[in-house]
Amino acid sequence: KVQLMESGGGSVEAGGSLRLSCVASGPTWLDDSMGWFRQIPGKEREGVAIVYTGYDITYVADFAKGRFTISEDNKKHTVYLEMNNLKPEDTAVYYCVSGGGGGSWDRLSRYDSWGQGTQVTVSS
Repeated sequence: KVQLMESGGGSVEAGGSLRLSCVASGPTWLDDSMGWFRQIPGKEREGVAIVYTGYDITYVADFAKGRFTISEDNKKHTVYLEMNNLKPEDTAVYYCVSGGGGGSWDRLSRYDSWGQGTQVTVSS
């Protein structure tokens, strides 16, 4: 199973930016995609963005389009989430994920490996 280590969360004012990083280790060749989910307090986890590693194919949730960018450094087994123009409603725990298989990219069960999560807090 792939292990994931996240970094880069924190607190920022509305309109600010943060960059999340996630490094994968272990049998990374077993998975075809990495990315980010988030969980807003009181809500279910939702997909933010995913990249199919090595193919530079990305999917981004509608709420993140135009503000968040996902990228990867395949040699370093690292994925990044650049978040700009952050809003208070982006406040959540952000989880790095790794997985594969069929189905929609934002289906939770598609991902076998989850990071511990990093808190992002956006104040108004």
